[in-house]
Amino acid sequence: MSDLVLRAGDTAGGAYALDVTPERAGWRFSGLKVLELAPGAGETLDTGPDEMVVLPLSGSCAVEVEGATFPLAGRPDVFTAVTDSLYVPVGTTVTVTSVGGATLALPTARATRRRPVAYQGADGVRTELRGAGRASRQVNDYAMAGGLGTDRLLVCEVLTPGGNWSSYPPHKHDEHSEVERELEEIYYFAVRPGPSGPGVAYHRTYGTTGRPLDLLVEVRSGDAVLVPHGYHGPSMAAPGYDLYYLNVMAGPAEDRTWLMTDDPAHTWVRGTWEDQDVDPRLPMTRPVEQGGPT
Repeated sequence: MSDLVLRAGDTAGGAYALDVTPERAGWRFSGLKVLELAPGAGETLDTGPDEMVVLPLSGSCAVEVEGATFPLAGRPDVFTAVTDSLYVPVGTTVTVTSVGGATLALPTARATRRRPVAYQGADGVRTELRGAGRASRQVNDYAMAGGLGTDRLLVCEVLTPGGNWSSYPPHKHDEHSEVERELEEIYYFAVRPGPSGPGVAYHRTYGTTGRPLDLLVEVRSGDAVLVPHGYHGPSMAAPGYDLYYLNVMAGPAEDRTWLMTDDPAHTWVRGTWEDQDVDPRLPMTRPVEQGGPT
């Protein structure tokens, strides 16, 4: 299963710390680039057949597209705040420039409809607290049930306090039905460092009888895991190390709906949350105050 785990730097090239296309992943729709810009640096790219979201992970930038410039104030880092973002359609030339340096996630999806460029402020990001007790986590919706309107692309980020499990109970979305949608998924991880150095976390994906898959992997900041099918979860934050991951999903359905089914062996766990409190360390991130990071 080594082809499903992309270690930090495995797909790096030029200004890109990560470059995953559908072809590189071996599927049809989902992609993700992570662009690192030094102070004053810029990058121009064409979206081609993909729609894209510009999502600052750290720092700020200006995005020039279709004759307009959109400043993205960004954030100091993913553990500090949510961020503003910009949707860019297929067949569009984009120039991204940073004044003080920035790291930007560029989630992509193969798309058929050309939707308009759209800006979303950090104050418009819907935040949801899911689970309870040691399964408590925070989900920030950039392009899921709400957020930016896209053709096929679904994007959210999940923050899990140290010692908690998220993506739990394990769930899947690899077939089309009334209760499920087929969605290819990318997990991109960041782990908050501890006082003595980098942090560590763990991720689990496993298949079904008809489509076997068996992956349990240690992950660190900058690593990515591809989920082509099967049950995925938990993503485990080791005690002492808060965990972040960006989820990028897309699939063949045109209704842009996230539907999943739990592993029947573990769905009972949801019933235990009614008697537990949500972890008081949540929410971890909110919008940056006006005049935030540059």
